Amino acid sequence: MDPETLRRDFDRRLEEMGIRVKDADQLKVRGDVFDEVTLLALYKLAHKKIFSEIGGVVATGKEGNVFYGERDGKGVAIKIYMMRTANFKAMTEYLDGDPRFRNVRRTRKEIIFAWTRKEFSNLKRARSAGLRVPEPYAFDRNILLMEFLGEEGVPYPQIRLVEMEDPAAVYAEVVDAMDRLYKEAKLVHGDLSEFNILFSEGHAYLIDMGQAVTRDHPRALPFLLRDIRNVNRFFSQHCETIGDEVLLRRIAGERFEGP
Repeated sequence: MDPETLRRDFDRRLEEMGIRVKDADQLKVRGDVFDEVTLLALYKLAHKKIFSEIGGVVATGKEGNVFYGERDGKGVAIKIYMMRTANFKAMTEYLDGDPRFRNVRRTRKEIIFAWTRKEFSNLKRARSAGLRVPEPYAFDRNILLMEFLGEEGVPYPQIRLVEMEDPAAVYAEVVDAMDRLYKEAKLVHGDLSEFNILFSEGHAYLIDMGQAVTRDHPRALPFLLRDIRNVNRFFSQHCETIGDEVLLRRIAGERFEGP
């Protein structure tokens, strides 16, 4: 089947679900993203009226893509983990040792479904602690719907791409976010860097929370130290930073407590 026929068939199937396709040329039909499992999840989420429109890709990653959607004229981020190509073996590094997912079967499908639930749960915990992260709306199978951080379909830029007026203040905000994430949400991000911190109007927003682990994860402290080193490496080019080990002790304390 030629690409144009595939696109028309895909658009038809979405319209049958009540999902309007915006910028159809940007919504590329890819078998590794929009397979039968994903289409069923899209249908269920659309049926719940969580979103009504889907547009083009706004972000891509190793495990999945983020599409722009809308609900009642408000932007929605539709994150789709790829069932066929996501690195589910790498995902197990973060799932193993997390008491919330100890009973997950080690199949590709179940790992990816658990990862989606995990990011939803992590975002809820981070939001409850008052962190600037996307508000999670719903999930189904390999799809997560959440607040779109951006304007008019354009996401906020990564912090590495902007010029900060007061980098010291932004650094302090990111350090505070790591501290509150650990102490109040009882989580460690696990993959924090200038690539998953967005920036807008003087504030930093943390994204990509799928790999975040609870404080009692056996590798929580090494993950936290890696986050600290990544953040310090980036901000040291812009302002004075706190020593890695000093910051680790400030956040985690002398005693490692459970969740």
